[in-house]
Order: sequence, then C-alpha cells, then structure tokens
Amino acid sequence: MGDAFSTPLSCKSALIVHTAFPGDIVLSTPLVRAAKKSMPGCRLAFLATPIAANLLENNPYLDQLLVYDKRGKQAGIAALFRLARTIKQQHFELALLPHRSVRTALLAYAAGIRVRVGFARAPGAFLYTNRVAYQRTRHEVERNLALLQAVGGAADGLQPEIFPDARDRAKVDEVLRGTHGKRLLLGLAPGSIWPTKRWTTEGFAQVGRLAARELGATVVVVGGDEDRELASRVCAAIGAQAINVAGRLTLRQSAELIRRCRVLVCNDSAPLHIGVAVGTPVVAVFGPTVTGFGFGPLGKRHVVIERELPCRPCAIHGGRKCPIGTHQCMTGITAEEVHRAVQRCWEEAREASESFPSEKVNPWGNAPPE
Repeated sequence: MGDAFSTPLSCKSALIVHTAFPGDIVLSTPLVRAAKKSMPGCRLAFLATPIAANLLENNPYLDQLLVYDKRGKQAGIAALFRLARTIKQQHFELALLPHRSVRTALLAYAAGIRVRVGFARAPGAFLYTNRVAYQRTRHEVERNLALLQAVGGAADGLQPEIFPDARDRAKVDEVLRGTHGKRLLLGLAPGSIWPTKRWTTEGFAQVGRLAARELGATVVVVGGDEDRELASRVCAAIGAQAINVAGRLTLRQSAELIRRCRVLVCNDSAPLHIGVAVGTPVVAVFGPTVTGFGFGPLGKRHVVIERELPCRPCAIHGGRKCPIGTHQCMTGITAEEVHRAVQRCWEEAREASESFPSEKVNPWGNAPPE
C-alpha cells in the first residue's frame, strides 16, 4: 500500500475523484460518508464536474469541494496537468478513484498522491497503487465502498444522500406557488442523456393524466435545460394539472422538489438516484439497460418496470439508436402497467404518512420541512 500511512485512521488528507455523470456522483455519497467516519481526523475533499458539484454542496462529511471543468475551460491535457500541480500543493495522501477513466488515474498520479485506489478493470489501472476487483454482480454503491474497504475502512450503510438548504427550499416554494394548492405531487422525469433509455413521451403523459384524474395529483415534470422541449410536450399532453420545471432548478433544488413528491416516475437516469437519495419511492422504466449492471434503485420501496427480451441488455449506457430498430424494450411498456405501480407506491406512501404524523420530514418524502 505504500508508506504514506499505516491505516486510513492515520491518513491526514484524502481526495475522492469522480468526474462522471450526476447520477454516479449521487451513488458515491455513501463512500463520502464512510470515508469520513473511517477517518474522522482526515481532511476529505472531492473533485467533481461543475454540474455534479452542486449535488455535493452542504455535504457535512466533506471538508473541501474541488471543481474540474473537463469539458469546458479545463479541457485538454495541458489543463489536466495544471490542475494536477494545484492538487499536488495540497499534499493529499490517499486518492479514492471510483471513476474508471485514464484521465482520473493520470490526474491522481501526476498530483503525486502516494496511495491511489481504483478498480482493476479501469483503463488507467496501471497507475494505481491498489487495484480492487470490479464485481459486476454488486450495486455501484457497494463497488465504490470496496475502494475504501481495500485500505481498511468500513462501510456506513448504502443510502445515498443530498443536502438541500433553505435557499433550495425557497426556490422550490417559488416554482410551486400558484393555483395548485396543497395537492400531492407526482414527479415525472422523462429525460436521459441516452435517447434509447427514454420511455415514450406519450407514456409519461398518460401516466400523468391518470395520476391527475384518479389520484388527485399535481404532476411536476423535472429535468435539465436539455429536457425543456421534451418536458413541454409531456406537460401539454397532460393539461392544466402539470407544471414544467425542466431547466428552472439546479440539481440540488430538483432533489428538494423530488423529495416533496409522493412518487417519482423516471428512466434509468440521474433522477432515479436522486429520488432514492431523498427518500421518494421511484417507479423506474428500464429499456436497453438492466438492474444487473448495478445501477438500479436501492431499497424495497421502489419498482422497476422492464420487458424480458432476448436483445436486452444491448449496452451498459444505452445508445443513440436501437441496434435492431424496434426499441421494443421501451415501446412495449404500457402506461397502464406503470400507473398500477404508481398506485401501489402511492398507497404505501399514504399509509406511511399516516404512520408518522408528527414527523417534520416524512420518511417517504411527502412533506417539506418546517
């Protein structure tokens, strides 16, 4: 392991480097918590992309948050080495590297971090001092925690976490203010970076209409700037009981909004993991990907809707087009079966809400804090 320190308990400074998609960052928050609890005297820092860093702000287990704009102003190899020199000045002793990329491995190596722990199957694994087996059958949260366990640390549960603050709550209050009153919220997240991972627009819209009519729900459609047009189409098809907030909120503000939803319907994408992190039951539609990859919703309160087909899975991240031209994994899923799952989660959430009437924050994510 090197001679920088004997155990994690004696490590004085550690850096987690993860510059992947926002959903991956959410799934790394149990590693943050476990690292801090295993190394209570350690200065713990996290390096993330600008958009994902928003999800880590206010995290009580982090002492420092570093930002790497690898696709913007810090793109290219020269900027990577400039960042490495800056990080080197902070004298980190340990690097935990969940992101399986050459860039991440090179950055930690060039920064002179003595102990570098990453996955053995990563392209840059030859630059690590400690290589950990990437176990396909485990959930991504468990795989991340294995990096810490490899140097003597201990897991502290699997639950991801996001920490919205008062400004986030005020922003959500603002976007929800209007004519919708106290109706309970159903969240819809129809977007995904990968087109083949998106369930049909009409499917989301029909679920929204059914929830508004049969459950008395106000439907909130969430997403980023890139999802504005898609969200507009979904809202238009639902009608007056739909609110389009796509592109209006930061990721952490979106987490606060999702926390207030009784149920969230989404694809295999970042909102799934955000919903799990804030305690909202998730109904997730999986198409080209499968939960066996380790990115399904953690916990028993969530439902995955999928079709068993010989062509599934076709890719770990989905793709731009269906390889066989049918997209049956998504088009074969009906709004009625998704709605039945929503009804089941909705009723379970109602029963849980009645069981915890004095809680300021309902464990099912239905009530905003005072």
